[in-house]
Amino acid sequence: MGRAVTVATCALNQWALDFEGNLERIFRSIDIAKSKGARYRLGPELEICGYGCSDHYYESDTLLHSFQVLGKLLESPATQDIICDVGMPVLHRNVRYNCRVIFLNKKILLIRPKISLANGGNYRELRWFTPWSKAKHVEEYFLPRIIQEVTGQETVPFGDAVLATKDTCLGAEICEELWAPNSPHIEMGLDGVEIFTNSSGSHHVLRKAHARVDLVNSATAKNGGIYILANQKGCDGDRLYYDGCAMISMNGETVAQGSQFSLDDVEVLVATLDLEDVRSYRAEISSRNLAASKVNPYPRVKVDFALSCADDVAVPICMPIQWRHHSPEEEISLGPACWLWDYLRRSKQAGFLLPLSGGIDSSATACIVYSMCHQVCLAVKNGNADVLADARRIVNDETYIPEDPRELCKHVFTTCYMASENSSQDTCNRAKLLAEQIGSYHINLNIDTAVKAVVGIFSVVTGRTPRFSVFGGSSRESLALQNVQARIRMVLAYLFAQLTLWARGMPGGLLVLGSANVDESLRGYLTKYDCSSADINPIGGISKTDLKNFIQYCIENFQLTALRSIMAAPPTAELEPLVDGQVAQTDETDMGMTYAELSVYGKLRKISKAGPYSMFCKLINMWKEICTPREVASKVKHFFRMYSVNRHKMTTLTPSYHAENYSPDDNRFDLRPFLYNTSWSWQFRCIDKQVNAL
Repeated sequence: MGRAVTVATCALNQWALDFEGNLERIFRSIDIAKSKGARYRLGPELEICGYGCSDHYYESDTLLHSFQVLGKLLESPATQDIICDVGMPVLHRNVRYNCRVIFLNKKILLIRPKISLANGGNYRELRWFTPWSKAKHVEEYFLPRIIQEVTGQETVPFGDAVLATKDTCLGAEICEELWAPNSPHIEMGLDGVEIFTNSSGSHHVLRKAHARVDLVNSATAKNGGIYILANQKGCDGDRLYYDGCAMISMNGETVAQGSQFSLDDVEVLVATLDLEDVRSYRAEISSRNLAASKVNPYPRVKVDFALSCADDVAVPICMPIQWRHHSPEEEISLGPACWLWDYLRRSKQAGFLLPLSGGIDSSATACIVYSMCHQVCLAVKNGNADVLADARRIVNDETYIPEDPRELCKHVFTTCYMASENSSQDTCNRAKLLAEQIGSYHINLNIDTAVKAVVGIFSVVTGRTPRFSVFGGSSRESLALQNVQARIRMVLAYLFAQLTLWARGMPGGLLVLGSANVDESLRGYLTKYDCSSADINPIGGISKTDLKNFIQYCIENFQLTALRSIMAAPPTAELEPLVDGQVAQTDETDMGMTYAELSVYGKLRKISKAGPYSMFCKLINMWKEICTPREVASKVKHFFRMYSVNRHKMTTLTPSYHAENYSPDDNRFDLRPFLYNTSWSWQFRCIDKQVNAL
């Protein structure tokens, strides 16, 4: 009867400019899709070159190599008898487009350029590409000779069209178009398109997955149809982690769900669905049918091919499932862990080194590395040959089989407690116990000799010796002495990262991990070029509140009991002298604000786009039960003074896993000046005027 169609989508761990590896992963996904009976295969956005090429898109090499890979796909027997939908950049009439290239049996059916480009937050597509603005219009595209030689075609359709097969009609969306208020699937559905496809390059943000799932399901809830979404996964070369979640939905319900976090480089979802279910669903939506009768039709590319078989009565049909979402704590445990694994294996280093202070932030970072080791062992147990090969190369042992996370930690993770005369025995003990429980190779060292040597040089040159404020020194002297300690820790971290394995008779070097959270970065509560300066930082986009919840999750799920005392201790930098052997310095006292307040300021500043005056106006209502308007004004002014004074630190911020939409990352996400007029005279005067009126 030709009712049951079998379609495949995938999540691929592509890597920017890794044309060899990207081609191999595309081939693997096609092989898996065909082996499961699929007649159509959808891949992620720009999968041939990798999504994160950035300014490499300007280079003719990127276009050339993308077409070379496309040629390999077209000529391969592996791509026969299945419609393949792949992503790559294409230059049409000297304009660069982000495209889908859809082909079947060595013939390109359609090149479909992206209509709505992602250009907010981390995305800069308008920098490299131009959106296709000719709705429902198709032009001739003259193929490069290397493709003509394979396909025998001189020109192919290029533009906003849909595919009409023998049994159904398919229309493509690309990533951002699903999120746009005028998504193409609306008009396509009214014009009789029954299968919508979406190739995405969508990255992970805490608590975001449900929004993507809801958008996909709602796309077909009002209009009926089948929606297929493919997504990139993994770290393809920068701060983002693309979180998979490939899915297939029909008539507003999910029928297939891919994993959000996984070490599998290739994941393929296949579903068999009944087209008659789409047709009968649409039949009774009279408002939809009235609108459909007036729609301006899309150009249709006829395809002499069917996604179904003639005799399909006995073919089993996929049924709706309930989507399973991760908790934020699970997301922190899995997302940054997968990102770290990608970074470690692709950088070809031998492991990580972490300055472990015994506080919440560095302990959370250690737990993420432990979670990474747990995921590696689980993947190997499940038969992932790629992960096993990577693990063996990293530990330099061709017979090694990672089975125990603690044992793997011993190979790839070095922790280092750097004590000074201002460190307490409590933090030393907490760091040592946590290192024992996760299995890291742990080093204890004392930095006092180095600190005294550096300060001694200053004293010899100037004839002056700075003192801490508790010993009669000025705040400037005290801060300088704290900064010296912090910066020496950074120097030592890199020294030990380079030479620790050498000293142990082992090859390779270690990547240094930072552990400043998103709130500290926003406030600037860190020393420039201290231990926050590292190679990468897995928690740099995560709030202190979420990290505390994550620590509790690790206590319960990894049985890391050492974390209980770490949770109970007040956060402290331990850079000022002890008082009677006890820590007198705490983070929140130093900052003049709580971590909870910082999260609020951060969300208002970035997500709500609030300057000082707007933030004050919002907070006098939000905090009316706990603060007077004058107290709110004082808090807002203090935050903006500290934020603007310290903004320059964001220019050197360690590349961090992006997990929060109020991240102050200066590289591409949060574009602001770093030299401010820190008096904010006009803005603060407006606040004062309102305070007096109130």
